[in-house]
Amino acid sequence: MGNSVLLSPTDNNQKALIKKLEQEAGTSISLCYQCGKCTAGCPAAFAMDYPPRQVIRMLQLGLTDMALNSNSIWICASCETCSSRCPRGVDIASLMDTMRREALKRGKTDKKVAEFNKAFLSNVKNFGRTFEAGLLLRHNLVTGQPFKDMELGLPMLKRGKASPLPHMIKGRQEMKKIFERVNQFGGEQ
Repeated sequence: MGNSVLLSPTDNNQKALIKKLEQEAGTSISLCYQCGKCTAGCPAAFAMDYPPRQVIRMLQLGLTDMALNSNSIWICASCETCSSRCPRGVDIASLMDTMRREALKRGKTDKKVAEFNKAFLSNVKNFGRTFEAGLLLRHNLVTGQPFKDMELGLPMLKRGKASPLPHMIKGRQEMKKIFERVNQFGGEQ
């Protein structure tokens, strides 16, 4: 079977992109024979526009724009259930993560998704974990919707479901070192 993709021989750009995605994810989409175990076990499949099996199939058919524009890659929880269930060893969770990074690089996502990603990573870098109130505040301000979900804040604070101040983990400096290493290797934050 090898590493062949179901594309026409003239579509070199698609082949190059798929090869790049496979290399970065450390997996091969040609191994997938569409058994559906990934989709059957996915706890987020109900919310996806295309379940994991179909995202893989899009890539096999060379429909990279369709796959990169799908909401599925953003809904994926990276729980690795799909990868652990795959009888062929396709690391679907890693592929979804790689596709998110590629979609961001190519501007194939709306501003809200990209800003949420930046706000989340900034929280993890600075506090070692997510700070929900700060995450929402930053995201809403940057995306021009400062009062979105405001009515939910006070009840969550009262019930202890959110904190007005960030909690920081003890190993924050180690977390910052991880982000520095990502930068050294040309990754994005």
